[in-house]
Amino acid sequence: MFDTMPLRNLHSWTALLRVYIEMGFFEEAFFLFEQLLYEGVRVRLDFFVFPVVLKICCGLCAVELGRQMHGMALKHEFVKNVYVGNALIDMYGKCGSLDEAKKVLEGMPQKDCVSWNSLITACVANGSVYEALGLLQNMSAGECGLAPNLVSWTVVIGGFTQNGYYVESVKLLARMVVEAGMRPNAQTLVSVLLACARMQWLHLGKELHGYVVRQEFFSNVFVVNGLVDMYRRSGDMKSAFEMFSRFSRKSAASYNAMIAGYWENGNLFKAKELFDRMEQEGVQKDRISWNSMISGYVDGSLFDEAYSLFRDLLKEGIEPDSFTLGSVLAGCADMASIRRGKEAHSLAIVRGLQSNSIVGGALVEMYSKCQDIVAAQMAFDGVSERDLPTWNALISGYARCNQAEKIRELHQKMRRDGFEPNVYTWNGIIAGYVENKQYDSAMQLFTEMQIANLRPDIYTVGIILAACSRLATIQRGKQVHAYSIRAGHDSDVHIGAALVDMYAKCGDVKHCYRVYNMISNPNLVSHNAMLTAYAMHGHGEEGIALFRRMLASKVRPDHVTFLAVLSSCVHAGSLEIGHECLALMVAYNVMPSLKHYTCMVDLLSRAGQLYEAYELIKNLPTEADAVTWNALLGGCFIHNEVDLGEIAAEKLIELEPNNPGNYVMLANLYASAGKWHYLTQTRQLMKDMGMQKRPGCSWIEDRDGIHVFVASDKTHKRIDDIYSILNNLTNLIRIKHMNHL
Repeated sequence: MFDTMPLRNLHSWTALLRVYIEMGFFEEAFFLFEQLLYEGVRVRLDFFVFPVVLKICCGLCAVELGRQMHGMALKHEFVKNVYVGNALIDMYGKCGSLDEAKKVLEGMPQKDCVSWNSLITACVANGSVYEALGLLQNMSAGECGLAPNLVSWTVVIGGFTQNGYYVESVKLLARMVVEAGMRPNAQTLVSVLLACARMQWLHLGKELHGYVVRQEFFSNVFVVNGLVDMYRRSGDMKSAFEMFSRFSRKSAASYNAMIAGYWENGNLFKAKELFDRMEQEGVQKDRISWNSMISGYVDGSLFDEAYSLFRDLLKEGIEPDSFTLGSVLAGCADMASIRRGKEAHSLAIVRGLQSNSIVGGALVEMYSKCQDIVAAQMAFDGVSERDLPTWNALISGYARCNQAEKIRELHQKMRRDGFEPNVYTWNGIIAGYVENKQYDSAMQLFTEMQIANLRPDIYTVGIILAACSRLATIQRGKQVHAYSIRAGHDSDVHIGAALVDMYAKCGDVKHCYRVYNMISNPNLVSHNAMLTAYAMHGHGEEGIALFRRMLASKVRPDHVTFLAVLSSCVHAGSLEIGHECLALMVAYNVMPSLKHYTCMVDLLSRAGQLYEAYELIKNLPTEADAVTWNALLGGCFIHNEVDLGEIAAEKLIELEPNNPGNYVMLANLYASAGKWHYLTQTRQLMKDMGMQKRPGCSWIEDRDGIHVFVASDKTHKRIDDIYSILNNLTNLIRIKHMNHL
């Protein structure tokens, strides 16, 4: 239409410019403006053209071009016009030149509320939120000659939320309502709802929900989405789904928010259900939808499902981006599946994404976890713009491969590249030490971190507690526990579970229970840790009681739960509860493994139901291992059942022919039944085969370290002191015994 106009004036040119800008065609709009200057109207430019043209500069983020337009406005003497001045402030602010935006405001002879709001917006856009707040307070104090309006407050509140000052954002809303007597609009509500979502302030979010109902804001899609986001981040998926179903305008964005909410709260089944429903309701899945589901599966350790969905994405003709490949490669890393990882690597090369820092870092981690450090180094070398996480992934890889010398070299290169090692760098090295069973080195590095004033985080504490568990060193474990209390990590569910595990392996059940009770929101992992602690130390009745409380609290047990409970049943001798647990496994759709069946064999054997245990072994879905037959043989020893014991012993010797413990068990069985001839034969057989019973081993920890002993040990450096005290104790016991007689 424009091209066919016989006469075009400045207004028609400006109208067409606005259309280009609204459609986001900023380069085409600028070419049109040039055409206006050289081929257009032969009249003087008017002020109303400049706010439009300055929007082009904003869209292109071209501050130099904006300065040229500023110069042109000066030439035509339009800079004193309030609309042009406001547009210049807006342009400089959005192009990152806050000082020039301030100069424009200072030079304006006439300012209105839009002028001040434009500068406030410019401050917010450049991260200077407290400067924006200062301008707002100056306006409130009357220093600017104008009172702040709802836009002023909303911009500052939104700025604080965008920059992570969530508490301050909520406080500003309260000030706006109380001090200024203003009611929030839809935009204000969206900002504060986002703050509530990030802080998981469900109570305040519900109050804002009530305000939305009273003010009838449900027609605003951003407010509805804000409420959905607030509820899902606060873990109230029931309310989130209700908002989504009743009020949300069904779009890929709203579906994606709900899908992310479900997998964040551990309900991948519901997330997949919504994902599948999208097409049924006429909503096209976008790349974010696929990425959310793939990421959810990876976070939920459902790696096969994630990879299958990734293949479906490719079949649908959707091109994976760096986030897709990053999630897939993370899954391949956790599975240690180098074949699938190489497939994803090939696709990254085809898409030209292998040099991307997200994909490159994921490739480095995948190859590292698959123990291919050469490929990890090559992937690292191919990253065009390395960042700190990429460096950390490589260093962690070398730590996993136990190459300490290379780590020191990489630290130097990292610093030359402009990156200083952070807590994640150290965490990767400590984790590598723990994986390679270098627990003392891990503990030493933990100490060095604190000396270097690098504060260990919650992940460091978790890794170090795992090292303390492996070392069974309670003093060091207590030191790490003390640090976790000072750092405020002790109530965290993951640290709590790690502490329970550490104290259990160090033999302190009392501390296990205390730590368990300190966990603010115990989950299945922490419950399982406490159950395992009870089972490990023979507290069967307590373990069963805890299991009952878990079921009453609607906690869904898994295979670890049932294994710990069955072990508790063995210690408590609760055969009836053991059978009940097996039935519950079916009800909770948990497939019993060989370990679960072994517990039942042990339980039946100790209860004297030896042939029922034998029948269970014969009907197992998989072949029984040495532990299972050992459980039966142990029961036979307790109840002097020689015939069945011989069958169990034969199976054990068949599975472990070089294990002297199996022959010792059989010999003990013959001795308990008084079959001395068979006992002599078994001992002679051991002698002929050159077998000896392995000596018992024990250790004790004091302030000088850990001391390990075996039977008849003569190698300890303080052996004379040890045997001197032992002889004294023996003599004291003998004297006490004689006095008693």
